[in-house]
Amino acid sequence: MSEQSPNPYVGLPETAFWKTAVAARNPLEISALWRPKFTVARKHKVITAGSCFAQHFSRALVARGYGWLDAEPAPKLLSEDQAWDFNYGIFSFRTGNIYTARMLRQWLSYAFEGEEPPVEHWEQNGRFYDPLRPGIEPEGFADLAELQASRAALLAAIRGAILEADVLVFTMGLTECWRHRTSELEYAICPGTLAGRFDPDQHEFVNQSFVGIRRDMLAALKILRQANPKLKVLLTVSPVPLTATASEEHVLTATSHSKSVLRAVAGELAAEFKHVDYFPSYEIITHPAYRGMFYAPNQRSVVPQGVNHVMESFFACQTAAFPWLARKSKRGGKTAGEPAGQPSNARAVKCDEEFLDAFG
Repeated sequence: MSEQSPNPYVGLPETAFWKTAVAARNPLEISALWRPKFTVARKHKVITAGSCFAQHFSRALVARGYGWLDAEPAPKLLSEDQAWDFNYGIFSFRTGNIYTARMLRQWLSYAFEGEEPPVEHWEQNGRFYDPLRPGIEPEGFADLAELQASRAALLAAIRGAILEADVLVFTMGLTECWRHRTSELEYAICPGTLAGRFDPDQHEFVNQSFVGIRRDMLAALKILRQANPKLKVLLTVSPVPLTATASEEHVLTATSHSKSVLRAVAGELAAEFKHVDYFPSYEIITHPAYRGMFYAPNQRSVVPQGVNHVMESFFACQTAAFPWLARKSKRGGKTAGEPAGQPSNARAVKCDEEFLDAFG
């Protein structure tokens, strides 16, 4: 008979104990934070959507020669600066920021389930703005027909991207949102901030609950699974604090609540579904073990060194779990996580939420 262990903690790896995994290490040497369920290889087509931090992910993939899929590329007549101004190449399709699970569900319902997009639009100074993505055109659309044509092109891009992709990286950003009281349409940002006019009789603030967010994410995952059974979903949570809160709480505690709920939902979904995983970019940036070293002086913006450390951790965990990735990359002349060059667009990330800072 083999000798029985006195308790389940005997023989666990050092990553199971705070002292050996965290306290005894330099923060930059904390490793093995993630055990990936599935590979993200250079051969895979990866699409990104969600909060502004998702933009870092796509840039890192492009810099390392991975197959990030741009399903709605800029027209060739636009210069690189113009394409950036008109929000091309930011995410895999031109939705702008998708901050919430409900917003993701809305877009997927319009793209795949035949649900009609809203007729509502915002008009300002003779220009037309899409309430689902008011910042997508810097000066708005010329007329309603142009707005609707742009939205139709977007929905086609979403369908094409989802059907073609191997992996979707979705960064969950906020629990707070604004909706139409009657239709329950969720807006990308509060009416009257970036565009539109706020009407308290029509618009309501909602701080989404764990139950509601989980329900919306389950619905979104179901649509994705039906559209593309091979699609894997990698969830992350944005480490960027709220710019502002309408919850009547202090913005610091409101941020803690929001991110905690999102992190809990992401963890539950990753535990429940084999094709869903969670990558801890949120913990790498925000955890006290890292002493806040990855934030700029405003304690909100993530510095490039932080982004690099997150992505280095991502690729290191991938190659640790799937060693053949590193061997294959070396045969091709590159190591698995080595950048092939600078991202094509080294600008700051685009965050619609930051417009709220103007009202402070």
